[in-house]
Amino acid sequence: MLKKKKVLIMGIRNKWSIAYGAAKSAYEQGAKLYFTYMGEENKEKIEELISEFKGAKAFECDVSDEQKVESLFSTLKAKYDKFDAIVHCIAHANTQDLRGEFLYTSKEGFLHANEVSAYSLVLIARKAKEIELLKEGGSIVCLTYHGSTKVFPGYNVMGVAKAALEASVRYLASNLGEDGIRVNAVSAGPIKTLSAKGIQNFSSILNVVENNAPLKRNVTTTEVGNVISFLCSPLSSSITGQVVYADNGYSIMGI
Repeated sequence: MLKKKKVLIMGIRNKWSIAYGAAKSAYEQGAKLYFTYMGEENKEKIEELISEFKGAKAFECDVSDEQKVESLFSTLKAKYDKFDAIVHCIAHANTQDLRGEFLYTSKEGFLHANEVSAYSLVLIARKAKEIELLKEGGSIVCLTYHGSTKVFPGYNVMGVAKAALEASVRYLASNLGEDGIRVNAVSAGPIKTLSAKGIQNFSSILNVVENNAPLKRNVTTTEVGNVISFLCSPLSSSITGQVVYADNGYSIMGI
């Protein structure tokens, strides 16, 4: 599906992450991979992580800094020409704002979660358009979760941020459609990632999904990665502005 396609995966952290699942799937489908990560101190760890993907390159980028995003995209275009897809795997909330009741979310925590988890998609899309980083027919894919539409204890401000992210997907799809660029979100079922450790009683959520999803199991990073590869590929050329669920059907169940 992605033979000779250039895919930029933003926000890889470790081999248990959905970003890694997306990378593995895209690589197996023939893509040339490029990555961003947070924190220069993580450079060696990330380079070792992506070493199995022949020819892959990694770049440090703080998406809360507009100038750094613009500089990175300009560098990427100058070195590698236009890309076929960008995969946004970036989200963060302060631990204290994931605990207790949403009612007591701090203003600082609310703004932080929405800036990193939702506004970063808008910034990335805008900068990609301004320097024409993506080819016509290109794709932007981000990650969301069912907590954007339903209340999950311990998800709190991140649920609000994901709701903002999903609304952003629709507006960006409308704005970028005339450039032939598609924007979609994948709503993955719960997975044991590093980020999930910040959610209290996460294991109980896994158990509920396994017991109640139509397929009676939890989703894997590989399965979610395959959906992302599809949305990055020409096979999904008519799909934009959508939230595609990859959760073994759990989201369709009433009880």
